[in-house]
Amino acid sequence: MAEHEKPQGRFFKGLLLGGALGALAGLFFAPKSGKELRSDIKEKGSEVLKDGKEIDADAGTRAKEIIEEAKHQAKELKKEADRYLSEVRRKTKEILARGEKREGEAGAAERGDTGGMKV
Repeated sequence: MAEHEKPQGRFFKGLLLGGALGALAGLFFAPKSGKELRSDIKEKGSEVLKDGKEIDADAGTRAKEIIEEAKHQAKELKKEADRYLSEVRRKTKEILARGEKREGEAGAAERGDTGGMKV
């Protein structure tokens, strides 16, 4: 499943992981007591989790919007394609009808049939 992961998903995971590791590194190298350090780690962990949930919710909402827009555009493109196809069919029928008419006239001329007209 990781093979089909989107580049944006990797980016956000990397951003969250990098942010969390950076925060932890800052906390571990800061001169604080164990109790303060544990409190800070807990606080930063909560912030990272909250940020991750917000990013996930925003990404989900945005993905739904993109999908809906794509569906709408696909419907519009299909309607337009159908209009063009109908127009092409109509013009093709006209061209075929003219061709058949000319073919009939050419055949009649070859046979000497003028269609009741005196030559």
